[in-house]
Parts: sequence; structure tokens; C-alpha cells
Amino acid sequence: MTPPRRRRRDPEQQPPPGPAPAGPGGKEGEQRQPERLYILTGATDGGERASIDLVTLIVACADPQPTATPEQSALLRLCRSPLSVAEISAYLSLPFSVVTLLLTDLLAAELVQARAPVVRKATPDRSLLEAVMHGLEKL
Repeated sequence: MTPPRRRRRDPEQQPPPGPAPAGPGGKEGEQRQPERLYILTGATDGGERASIDLVTLIVACADPQPTATPEQSALLRLCRSPLSVAEISAYLSLPFSVVTLLLTDLLAAELVQARAPVVRKATPDRSLLEAVMHGLEKL
């Protein structure tokens, strides 16, 4: 069986205009506006950002307050169990920089905790722990 042949478009022939592409997390034809991202983060006074990277684990310490923004409330609901900042950014369909600013505000209010991820190499070897346990039992 022969593969189908593809036809090349003439340079004059353009594809028909379709609806505008959907923005991240948006409906058909809806675009994410930069002004909206500025409003989400609020007018920052140039203060320090928290030292958070993509693999930092975030855990909520409290329930959302009535005065919290919708994004902060969603973030607090998501983080009932530990989530990385990359996962939070993906679930909320927000850029990493915006999530970092939201988390900085929540960390300052002590509504979330940030912790470094557990590195497998940092945990001791099981055989070593068993040897220590057997040695202590012999004492």
C-alpha cells in the first residue's frame, strides 16, 4: 500500500481563519492578558521574593481566609498535601513567577510552609540501619 501524497499549498492560498487559540486554562478564543497577571500579584513594592525553585514543596498550614484572593484560596486548597511549585503552577495555569509572588505573600502570612524536597541520597542505607540496630540489640 502506498502512503498518501501530500499536496503543497500555493503561497497565495492561506488556511481559512479560525477562532483565536484558547489561552492557558481558558475558553475558546480567550487570551491571557499581561495586565491580569499584574493584578494577580498586586502592586509589589520591590520587596524580596522567597527563595523558591520549581521543586520546593509547599504545604498549607491553614484554610483560606475570607480576605484571600481567589488564586490564593485555590493555592491553599491545592496544597493540603505537599505539592511542588511546578505542579502548583501547572494546576493553576499560572507562570512560575506569578506563583512565586503569591507564595511569597502566603509565606509572609505564615499560611504555607516551604520545604526542600527529600533527596534519596540523603537517606541512610537500609543495611546500615539494620546493622546498627542489631549492634544495639547485642548490648
